[in-house]
Amino acid sequence: MLLTRAAAREIDRQAIEAFGLPGLVLMENAGRNAAAEIRQFAVPDRDQVFLILVGPGNNGGDGLVIARHLDNAGLAVRVVVAAEPARFRGDAAVNLRVVERSGIRLDWLGDADAADLFPRLRDLLAGGTVVVDALLGTGATAAARGRIAVAITAVTAWRAEQPHRRVVAIDLPSGLDCDTGAALGPCVHADLTVSFVAAKAGFATPAAAALLG
Repeated sequence: MLLTRAAAREIDRQAIEAFGLPGLVLMENAGRNAAAEIRQFAVPDRDQVFLILVGPGNNGGDGLVIARHLDNAGLAVRVVVAAEPARFRGDAAVNLRVVERSGIRLDWLGDADAADLFPRLRDLLAGGTVVVDALLGTGATAAARGRIAVAITAVTAWRAEQPHRRVVAIDLPSGLDCDTGAALGPCVHADLTVSFVAAKAGFATPAAAALLG
């Protein structure tokens, strides 16, 4: 089964409205199981540092849940937030508050000047061995802009410079169109994609295959 953007939204809607599952429960289940996949893929040791890059939407909320579960497993975790706190809403905002109270290190990009953003990201990424991309999800229909675009570009440069390190994309690589499989603009190149419910329609295209891992 392949899911289009509309079908993925409909599955979430039915789970919440028809079956009465709160969105927060769906996010927790998704993030917890993604964290388990990441641990299996990365074969973590005590020297690894997981950098979780999150945007302000539900994909970022999934990333925050992942950060918490990796931290609970005793792994070194840092969260890089590519948005201002005020942009987080709903379930993602709840999970942001949980992570803030948990003591997990948070690095905020929302207060960075445009000229300083890329160097700051390069410095943050230099300390990581596994990057978890939770910047954009299936709702993206246009090229990333602002801090999200810079974050994607920085991850691409980091991966090229450090080929022994790994990038894990959550649901789909940020910047990839869910339906067409085309890069909308700057796009994450993942070594592993953990996609929820089922693969997305765009994954079947040759253009997407090189980005999914």
